[in-house]
Amino acid sequence: MATPLVQSQSPVPAADTRFDRRLSEILDFATEVFADKGYEGASMRDLSRLSGISLAGLYYYFDSKERLLYSIQKHTFSTILDRLRKRLSQESDPEQRLRIFVHNHVEYALARHNAMKVLSHEDDVLKNGYGAELAAIKRSYYRICVGLVEEVARQRRNGARLGPASIRTAVMSLFGTMNWLYTWHNPKSDPDAETLARHISDLFLQGMLGPGAARRLRKADSSTASRTRRRGPASRNAYE
Repeated sequence: MATPLVQSQSPVPAADTRFDRRLSEILDFATEVFADKGYEGASMRDLSRLSGISLAGLYYYFDSKERLLYSIQKHTFSTILDRLRKRLSQESDPEQRLRIFVHNHVEYALARHNAMKVLSHEDDVLKNGYGAELAAIKRSYYRICVGLVEEVARQRRNGARLGPASIRTAVMSLFGTMNWLYTWHNPKSDPDAETLARHISDLFLQGMLGPGAARRLRKADSSTASRTRRRGPASRNAYE
């Protein structure tokens, strides 16, 4: 069984201080406010009322609502990525590595519903330096998944490579499955993270990379390449 992900939204160092603990609390409250009201609909006053911290106290830690959103998103992605890299370093089998990726993502998504909702709904709010930094983190995460899918495809198809269009379709389909769990997963009736991750991995591996998949995907690649030559390059996704 995989090691549980941290439950705190904000990192608190081992030798923590009152400042560190309060910072963590504010980010937890801010995540709840943004998930409930959306970034545009939320205000620092909403956060003050929920947290019981004065506006002056909040501005001591964060000078703007934008900075709060940036901190939430950066910490969420950094936590997922750091735990993923540690887990992947302990496994060499391509299929198991992909399963680790899915479990790592699903585990966090179920433990931190509000954080995943904020990531999904406020994906393109941040601009300038904040947006560029987060986009770079997202691209790293996307590329890890691309590499894992390619490893499994080569293993199952005796070294045969799938085209970039097929890989992109597979990876974005997997993200689509995992990122929206917060909209329907009910912990009282639906599987836990480990079971759910296994089901999602099975469906993905059998559907996208199962018997006959390579032939179908190569045909799709050929068709996509032909259309791209006529229309020009496709627009890029935030994860790429």
